[in-house]
Amino acid sequence: MGTVFSFDVRGGRPGAVQAALEKAVAGLHRVNEVFSMYRDDSQLARLSRGELTVADCAPEVAEVLELGAEAERVSDGWFSMRYEGRLDPTGIVKGWAAERAARLLASTPGVCGVSMNGGGDVQLLGAPEPHRPWRVGVADPLRPGGLAAVVSSAGADELAVATSGSYERGAHIVDPRTGRSAVTDLVAVTVVAPTLTWADCWATAAFAMGSRAGLRWLESLPDVEGLLITAGDEVRCTGGLAARLG
Repeated sequence: MGTVFSFDVRGGRPGAVQAALEKAVAGLHRVNEVFSMYRDDSQLARLSRGELTVADCAPEVAEVLELGAEAERVSDGWFSMRYEGRLDPTGIVKGWAAERAARLLASTPGVCGVSMNGGGDVQLLGAPEPHRPWRVGVADPLRPGGLAAVVSSAGADELAVATSGSYERGAHIVDPRTGRSAVTDLVAVTVVAPTLTWADCWATAAFAMGSRAGLRWLESLPDVEGLLITAGDEVRCTGGLAARLG
């Protein structure tokens, strides 16, 4: 998927955890084989070209397409599974794959906590130690090496942190209305939500909307908080974000 995944697993017998890690890594490689748009032989690429039907593909393809359709509906089309006129749900795949791998690891007997980082987007499950939450630093897009905030998982059995922006990868987020790179006043949007699948989608959609519309929309979503930073160094937050910082 063109990025790095890292795992922090607490508890469990070493042998069982190692076996679960190997299964999770194999699953991520399998996702890349099925969904990569950079591989002409991937099922998704062949589906996009009309060489396969959804029924011909692995069951995960139908699952991802259903999730993507829901993301399009909830975001009123600001999240899109189409790029340059062709089917391309890769905007949802990374978060979904990382969350799925995290849940596989968390199901290992004796494991009390999992932190799964996929290219800077994080799924947290459980806790690293009793009475100590996971903490995730949010990079400051305008001050390299600095932090804009620190998110705490205190009181939550599951929490995800996902950021979309232009400060590291350039203008890669598409405005689905024009099919071109989104032109907004934002440099980064960080979304905090229970699951990484949705946190990743909502961060992408809110970035494309711009700071004012994006903030209003994030405020309307249940169990979702957001941190939006503009190119002018203005910080906008949803009303409940402060309760998640620490």
